[in-house]
Amino acid sequence: MKAADLVWARGVGATSLDDIRAGSATSKSQLFHYFPGGKSELISAIVTYQGERVLDAQRPYLDALDTWDGWEGWRHAVLAHYGSQVHWGCPISALARELIGLDEERAKESKMYMDRWRGYLYDGLLRMREAGTLKPFASPESLSLSTFASLHGGLLLTQTMQSIRPLESALDGALELLHTAAATQ
Repeated sequence: MKAADLVWARGVGATSLDDIRAGSATSKSQLFHYFPGGKSELISAIVTYQGERVLDAQRPYLDALDTWDGWEGWRHAVLAHYGSQVHWGCPISALARELIGLDEERAKESKMYMDRWRGYLYDGLLRMREAGTLKPFASPESLSLSTFASLHGGLLLTQTMQSIRPLESALDGALELLHTAAATQ
């Protein structure tokens, strides 16, 4: 979706419908045929597109974070996805940051993807604790939040440094923390 790439490169506020029309070779009537709500509806579609694209890039691991191999596979999938992107960083968190205060409804939509993403981490850790892979007192809530914070801190530094190395280090640190919660067998 060319519009999504244009908004990712420029930002929501700096991208007009005329920019999107020119960048996607779309007429005004076509644009409003598919997005009768205008820019707000288009941004909503971009949030959905980017959100699904990011989550799909982490599959099948995102759905199976209940083994250490699953977590290593997820780490590799995240690094492969973001290492192959033209624009450094995460489009979901970038949209969320920009939309807060600009368009609260679209901000809620991007937050939904962030919550859903972290939910996959939480669910995997909960299954690991229930299976006895993690210590009984290990907190899936706390561990998923710290892992997610490490991921997004790494993505922000990856964007500012234009290098995959910060993300790699952040994920390594997050997985190291998860291993400290491993049950002794």
